[in-house]
Amino acid sequence: MQIKDISLLKKLEKAGLTDKEALVYLALLELGGAYPTRISEYTSINRTTVYSILLNLNVRGLVNEVEKKNKQFYQIERPDRLIKYSESKVRLAEESLDLVKNILPNIESLYDSLGERPKITYYEKEEGLLQIYEEHISTSKPYEMLAWANAQALRDFLPTKFFDRYVKTKERLGIKTRGILPDTPENRKFNDVRYDGIDKNVHPDIRFVSSDHFPVDGLGEITIYGDKKVSIVNFEKTKMIGTVIEDASIHKIMKMIFELSWESKLLKK
Repeated sequence: MQIKDISLLKKLEKAGLTDKEALVYLALLELGGAYPTRISEYTSINRTTVYSILLNLNVRGLVNEVEKKNKQFYQIERPDRLIKYSESKVRLAEESLDLVKNILPNIESLYDSLGERPKITYYEKEEGLLQIYEEHISTSKPYEMLAWANAQALRDFLPTKFFDRYVKTKERLGIKTRGILPDTPENRKFNDVRYDGIDKNVHPDIRFVSSDHFPVDGLGEITIYGDKKVSIVNFEKTKMIGTVIEDASIHKIMKMIFELSWESKLLKK
């Protein structure tokens, strides 16, 4: 590419021309006009594409063509044509906006008729999963958190300072918790270790199940929280990913499944 004024090239792009249109337009400006073959050499754009761009610029009134030596020679129109071109884009944008405003009630009516649909958000890596736990405590009112989890895995994953703040925020907000955990010595010590010094009213109510019946291998958990959210987290380092589903119906179904699990004879206190 032989373009000299790169700064002007960038400004032409910001003014609304595509990168290749700006190249061809500036080439014609610097060369004082040229045949397509010369434009192709000057811009390093293949000749077929150059012809297509010249046609588009010609239609928009930014370049004109004249016949020289039985060939089409191109040159730019007066520079103030760029202003007219920009003004036409503004008019089209305004017309488009007016049209959208006019049809918006129809679109909203059709959208509402579809009913509420679940909102699903995906999170990746450690920083993404930490956002999920931030969500658990991003509320202005108390609620009951329900979870199938492995407390030891959660303890290993969450940084100590983060976990301490998480627990203290639950205490401040009055968020109570019920959890179903694998029956391991580490999990049975969880409340004593992580909720030490915290109001007993917000200590998790935990029931335990044999690891044979709950083989999560410490890799993940499902948490039902807030008014209508469910989070599913995989702590495995090679597949560290989480999903938050926001939907009142799914939230209700998951609560029902948890309550059925909670009453299982397989659970121990």
